[in-house]
Amino acid sequence: MSAILFNVTTAALMVLMFKAGVFLIGEDTVRRRPVPYTAVAITAVAVGAVVLQLCWSGAMDALDSDPRRSGWWRVVTSVFMQNGGVFGDAWNIVTLAVIAALAQWFWGGPLTLALFAAGILLPEHIDALFGETSRSTDPRNFAGSSGATYFLAATLAAALVLSSSAARERLLAVCVPAAGLAMWLAQENGHGLVSCYGFVLGAAVLLIARRLPLRILPGTTPTAGRTADATGH
Repeated sequence: MSAILFNVTTAALMVLMFKAGVFLIGEDTVRRRPVPYTAVAITAVAVGAVVLQLCWSGAMDALDSDPRRSGWWRVVTSVFMQNGGVFGDAWNIVTLAVIAALAQWFWGGPLTLALFAAGILLPEHIDALFGETSRSTDPRNFAGSSGATYFLAATLAAALVLSSSAARERLLAVCVPAAGLAMWLAQENGHGLVSCYGFVLGAAVLLIARRLPLRILPGTTPTAGRTADATGH
């Protein structure tokens, strides 16, 4: 029963962040958006990694992030390894594709890559900062893209709080870190904690971007999520 509740709350948090991302870019603009090539590339790597696992039985041992094994590359390659079974792997890849697309349409390609990389690297460093060696805050369990995806999705919720003038949308977005923290405290669900990290970083990045002399992303104006044209700018 606890495993079912864990999966349900984890999925519900993703749905919440997906809705925030759609509100952010404008639900009526989705069909007019350009192909998000950065998101396509990230997803292609994830799919390629699954194919590699199917073709090479030693892929997980060579590329996961098991701390008992050495290899500087593991922190990155482990993100593209999947260990959730058929349904879990499909969920991870589909949510990665959708969230990466929404992120590119708002943040642009380079920032999307940077935020996704932060979702890979930051949890490990924060764990080390607090002396955490069991990686209980890492939802990947040594492999899987869900941690980085939830981190990236939470940046969209943070941007919605700062970009929308609709109280209902801002309330929905604020529920993301609140629900994430509750999931961590009640279930030790790392997806919730990395969502809090992503929310904080997303808010910081957008606030900094708005203060730069050059407009570097669509979200640098308060109505960007409502007025972005079909080019994403």
